[in-house]
Amino acid sequence: MSGILEAAFISGLIGAMMRMATPIIFATLGEIIAERAGVLNLGIEGIMLMGAMTGFLVSLSTGSLWVGVLAAAMVGMALGLLMAFLSVYLGLSQHVSGLGITLFATGLAMFVYRLHFGSPTVPPTVEPFKPIAIPVLSAIPVIGPGLFKQYALTYIAWILVPVVSILLYKTKAGLKIRTVGENPVVADTVGVNVNLTRTLCLVAGGALMGVGGSFLTLAHQNMFLIDVIGGRGWVAIAMVIFGNWDPLKGTIGALIFGFLDGLQLRLQGLGIRISFHLFLMIPYLLTIVALVVVSRKATVPAGLLKPYRREEKTG
Repeated sequence: MSGILEAAFISGLIGAMMRMATPIIFATLGEIIAERAGVLNLGIEGIMLMGAMTGFLVSLSTGSLWVGVLAAAMVGMALGLLMAFLSVYLGLSQHVSGLGITLFATGLAMFVYRLHFGSPTVPPTVEPFKPIAIPVLSAIPVIGPGLFKQYALTYIAWILVPVVSILLYKTKAGLKIRTVGENPVVADTVGVNVNLTRTLCLVAGGALMGVGGSFLTLAHQNMFLIDVIGGRGWVAIAMVIFGNWDPLKGTIGALIFGFLDGLQLRLQGLGIRISFHLFLMIPYLLTIVALVVVSRKATVPAGLLKPYRREEKTG
């Protein structure tokens, strides 16, 4: 247990926290944008898995990791558009539509993968992204290597946190999004196209979810596995509620999960004699506890889960 206090252990834990939190940050930001516009996208797990598979397959085919990331974003946008068609334009249940997309995307991802590779004994791999060290900052003792020697996608995720915050709270577009999510009738009255706004938010959110999935196959790992997402999409939804639909607070929740996930891996490495299944439960169990405590004070967007039909307002 004395190894926990060593500088190398702490530095490694900080780095692991940043890596583990990255896909959840992408997914959480994407879900916040969608839910702020009044749509709960339960397709997030499937979108991330499809993004992971597409990013991997395209990168392997083209030899370019960034083309793979772009392809993952585009697949996420397409599935976000499908979610918009089902829940916004057809007015179907957001719960059913989202879960249907998760089931559809999960099956499609596995089908396309097996179509290309069959069932190989050794999964194909790509050369993943390499960590990029920021000069000077990465040389700071203990925290420097963990915080400032990360993947490019991790840096992008962190840049997106203030970008999404500014978008939602400091721009006219953000005001429209929040108004559509709180009171679509009022938004429509002042000239905001409710359905278009919700569609654009679902498409943008889907892109972020797809990129979050691609991080797992192109940076964190270098291969695609059917369980590569590991429930991170559902964790992202929990982080949205934990953060009260705020990008910064949701990111803090993602960091807490990343810290716990990185900690359980390193505790296993110390040789503590406890079943590894218990270690795997730690981040998810504490996420549930935190969610239960915080959700009592959560302020849900008033228009969330409510389809909007203009003819019903005027009829």
